Amino acid sequence: MTLEMFLASVVVGLFAAWLAGVVMKKGGYGLVGDLSLGLAGSTLAVWIFQVVGLFPYAGMAGTMAAAVAGTTAVVVAQRKLWYVHA
Repeated sequence: MTLEMFLASVVVGLFAAWLAGVVMKKGGYGLVGDLSLGLAGSTLAVWIFQVVGLFPYAGMAGTMAAAVAGTTAVVVAQRKLWYVHA
């Protein structure tokens, strides 16, 4: 993973996690928790896409798409699977 790909996944992951926290109101861990989940999800997704071999042709747009997909998957999973009704 190049430095540009990593930085793109970090920036996109943080933005997508913040946006998910705004859109999905209940069940989160707050701003810091959502940003941490988004960062982990985006970097993991970018790494997985790179290991599978999709990035040589995808470029920066593919990196951003993978980061958004990873962030969304992790934040939605956290909200749906670990949400305890109070």
